[in-house]
Amino acid sequence: MAIDIGLTDAARTSSAEALKVLLGETYGLYNKTHGYHWNVTGPRFNELHGMFMTQYNELWLALDLIAERIRALGHFAPGSSAEILEHATIKPDKGVPEASEMVKNLAAGHEAVSKAAKAGIRIGEKNNDPVSVDLFTQRAQIAEKTAWMLRASV
Repeated sequence: MAIDIGLTDAARTSSAEALKVLLGETYGLYNKTHGYHWNVTGPRFNELHGMFMTQYNELWLALDLIAERIRALGHFAPGSSAEILEHATIKPDKGVPEASEMVKNLAAGHEAVSKAAKAGIRIGEKNNDPVSVDLFTQRAQIAEKTAWMLRASV
């Protein structure tokens, strides 16, 4: 069935590709955050364990919103971890970093998500796709606030 939401096929494809990048970065950060939640140690364990759980739960919900927007644009969302992570610059750690490094790594990860979202905003605006722009804007706002909170906790 044809999709008639006021966007050209090229615009829908372009927005979907930008969303796939955001999905990849978000998924990479989700995995890193969840792993840190499991493995954090030290005197800040309780604080960081809880903070990381709040963050990975928020990221998990965001993944669904992003993937569903890709589908609403008429494209398939990447379905496997490997396919999703093809679009990510956020890579897994080798080993388990110290708690302070975890915090720094997560702040950098949220900054990467913000950059991907801002690139998506520019693409969505060019495509006259305000729904995707809104999603990108929300993700940038949350990522920047979370990065600030992480930086402030070091």
